[in-house]
This record gives sequence, structure tokens and C-alpha cells, in this order.
Amino acid sequence: QVQPVESGGGLVQAGGSLRLSCAASGRTAGNYAMGWFRQAPGKEREFVAAISWGDNTYYADSVKGRFIISRDNAANTVSLQMNSLKPEDTAVYYCARGGLFAVTGSIHPYDYNLWGQGTQVTVSS
Repeated sequence: QVQPVESGGGLVQAGGSLRLSCAASGRTAGNYAMGWFRQAPGKEREFVAAISWGDNTYYADSVKGRFIISRDNAANTVSLQMNSLKPEDTAVYYCARGGLFAVTGSIHPYDYNLWGQGTQVTVSS
């Protein structure tokens, strides 16, 4: 199976925006829950956002109201629109594929079985 591929990371000033994109593998990628996680230096990987099969969305409290997860099934992509970025959002962001026909989006990394290589997001103060 081909792992997801993230893009769109970069350097942005606090208060700015970035849009991350994840190219998922397979023609039926839309049938899977997808998630975004992040990992800052010296910290554990943490949940950011998820979208279920059926497009229910879930967010970490730290990003709720600022980030939006969405998917384009025709393009087999999942996006993370990040607004009002803060220096504490600085991390490597990972896209991951979750369960087939999962009606909820899990916050746990162990519920995801295909991971991308990550894309760096740096927010300067």
C-alpha cells in the first residue's frame, strides 16, 4: 500500500494561514477515516483533526475554531486549512489513514495504519 503524501508546509508568521494537503492512496481513499497529527521536538505525537467516512469532523481543543479539515474524494485528497497560526503550532504535521468505513474519527495514533512522511510547519512570533 502506498503511504499518504503531505505537502503545503512552510514558514509563516503568527496570525497567518497555511493549507496542508494530503494525497491519499488508492481509488477508494474516500472510504477511510483520515487524520492529521503533529509532533513538536521533544514531544509526543498529538492528534490535530480527523474526518470520518461520511465526513464527520473532529478537532483537538487546541485547534478548534482555527483549523478546518476537509476532503475531496474525486481528487483523493484531504486538506487541513490552518488559520490564526500560533508559535505553539510549530511541528511536523502527519497525515494518516484510519479505518475503512469508520463512522468516527479517532484521536489515537494506533487507529491509523498508513502514515505519511510529514511536512514541517514553523510559525514565527
